[in-house]
Amino acid sequence: MTDAPALNHPLPEFALTIELPILWGDQDAFGHVNNTLSFRWFESARIAYLERSGMAALMQAGDVGPILASVSCNFRRQLRYPDTVCIGARISRLGRTSFTMEHAVYSVSQQTIASDGSSTVVVFDYKTNRPRRIPDDLRAAADRFEPTGVSGSKGDEA
Repeated sequence: MTDAPALNHPLPEFALTIELPILWGDQDAFGHVNNTLSFRWFESARIAYLERSGMAALMQAGDVGPILASVSCNFRRQLRYPDTVCIGARISRLGRTSFTMEHAVYSVSQQTIASDGSSTVVVFDYKTNRPRRIPDDLRAAADRFEPTGVSGSKGDEA
């Protein structure tokens, strides 16, 4: 996994972008990349976001962790080997106990978005098996990491 090239960055509106090659084995019997790969790529970008923003370390220090509540994907183009994809992640909403991340998968060979979607991540206390309020230090880390910040998206919903 590498950071996407700085020049001609295909997803400049995303706080984090990673680049991955499409492997021969990523294709299914129909000769295109299996639909489950978009979900795995979203996960890779989501984890990289948490690590690079400092949110993962803050969660660990606060005895909480992320738990995925939902994920959705819009499949826009077929992907095939060989190709490289750039996967973007950004936080679009900070709620009381959860946040929404948007994702996009950009095909370098097609020069377009191949899939996009969103995921809802809950800040979770694994000891009590319950959601926890997003701590202020996590909110601040997300706000610093996002180019335009996300502090204005705080809400009372989960």
